[in-house]
Amino acid sequence: MTNKTEDELWDLYTKDREKTGKQHRRGDEMKAGEYHLVVHVCIFNSKNELLIQQRQPFKDGWPNMWDLTAAGSALQGENSCQAAEREVAEEIGLKIDLSDKRADFTINFANGFDDYYLLELEVDITKLHLQEEEVQAVKWCSKAEVLAMQEQGIMVPYWFLDKLFEVRGMHDAHGAR
Repeated sequence: MTNKTEDELWDLYTKDREKTGKQHRRGDEMKAGEYHLVVHVCIFNSKNELLIQQRQPFKDGWPNMWDLTAAGSALQGENSCQAAEREVAEEIGLKIDLSDKRADFTINFANGFDDYYLLELEVDITKLHLQEEEVQAVKWCSKAEVLAMQEQGIMVPYWFLDKLFEVRGMHDAHGAR
């Protein structure tokens, strides 16, 4: 197993999400006022089940825990959609096209921006190719199952996890989906 993160570069942003033209090497300490972009993809099926992945036991951060469908940092030169497409392809072997989609919502965190994409797709999980370095398993789960897993301490504790099942497909304040 190789550690691909050694050479991973991220674009740096201002607090207003403007690119600075500078890059950051993953693993190095970020300075005050530097921010980077992270993407999360949540794939739901028509039964309102969420496709979740179980992280490998040797992964830094949340080892062995269940997590959203796919996630990761945007690499140098990538926009949010490109990063989301790449992460889904890398982690679970599924090709998606987000070229006409924006993130459904963004949450600011201490060192950056988390973009969340909520998709509805019918996916045969038996045909997915899981990235050995990151993902050990995938499965479809209902809201009740995901919340029970979070209560048991085996699901990454997103504070808004229960809301994901409600906000997908909702109209925004302007009446658009």
